[in-house]
Amino acid sequence: MVTYLLDTAPFLWAVASPEKLSPAVRRLIESRKHPLFVSVASLWEVVVKAQKGLLQLEDPPRWLEAGLKSIEAEVLPIKAAHVYQVGRLPTIHKDPFDRVMLAQAASEGWVLVSNDETVCEYPVATVW
Repeated sequence: MVTYLLDTAPFLWAVASPEKLSPAVRRLIESRKHPLFVSVASLWEVVVKAQKGLLQLEDPPRWLEAGLKSIEAEVLPIKAAHVYQVGRLPTIHKDPFDRVMLAQAASEGWVLVSNDETVCEYPVATVW
């Protein structure tokens, strides 16, 4: 069975604006047939952006917990193997959050759900 790791934007959209997802990704998430994960890096990124005023969330921790539950996603922690994998990735993308998610998907053998064209340049399975 294929396991999917949601990038930050698709996670936010799955919870709050599913119409922004591609039809294929929306079906995938709504089907509940495949395990879905969200990286702890995405949770961190959301909190940082909310604190900077770039995301309007009244209570980010509560919103994140409710959001994960609503789409039946689990949280993937950052493991040492993921950090080592970051060091093996080509330096195409500069965003550290995206790089760790790429490394996580590669290390776990999962598919990364992302609309970021730069992410798709890596030798990691992606879907949008």
